[in-house]
Amino acid sequence: MTTAQQLYDVCDATWPPVRFIPQGPWTLREGQGGGKRVSAASANGPVTEADIDAAIAGLAELNQKPLFQVRDGDDALDAMLEARGFVVIDPVVLYITPVETLTDKPIPKVTAFSIWEPLAIMEEIWAKGGIGPARLAVMARAKLKTGILSRWNEQPAGVAFAAIHDGVCMVHAVEVLKHQRRLGVADWMMRKAAFWAQENGAHSLSVLCVATNVAANALYQKSGFAEVGRYHYRHLEDAS
Repeated sequence: MTTAQQLYDVCDATWPPVRFIPQGPWTLREGQGGGKRVSAASANGPVTEADIDAAIAGLAELNQKPLFQVRDGDDALDAMLEARGFVVIDPVVLYITPVETLTDKPIPKVTAFSIWEPLAIMEEIWAKGGIGPARLAVMARAKLKTGILSRWNEQPAGVAFAAIHDGVCMVHAVEVLKHQRRLGVADWMMRKAAFWAQENGAHSLSVLCVATNVAANALYQKSGFAEVGRYHYRHLEDAS
């Protein structure tokens, strides 16, 4: 059974920062504008107030604002950050399912394709969702990877990114064009990712979802994904 800790590792490998920086009980990440996941500090064990100060200083050396990823079991860290005025942002749910869950029926022709390097239309759809060059650079750093392009009603409909680590394929950057939503596009993209994952030796498909995105969480749960764990970030609002 895949644990939350394993999925944290899969996330780091399939959506990698420019570099990981070990510092005492922390892992710092250099993100270069690629978003929270590649720019946060996470704890590898118990930390002290002095450790938090050191992490903040380490992030500052990278020209990054104080940002902590708080994982399952980090209750003491969470309380310490809260006492310092750090507020919660973007609580995330980690989901997983066996690839067989989503390879039980064939994908209709010209509905979804696995493609790497990304086509211009894929980059355009990502850009509409706020996924620009810095996040495309994150994708490029992953090792075993692909992009997913979906078509619906004979028009481009959505994109996603998938990469494999340790037998788990994690799907990131799912974006469906507004006029193509609620038509099953995301489901077909996840199914295409599952077929690609299976062809490349993965046993499971995983996805992350912001807890407040009710529609997406409902889709993943309906598709057979089970919650494995959660994390959230804490930051200083005046430093956002």
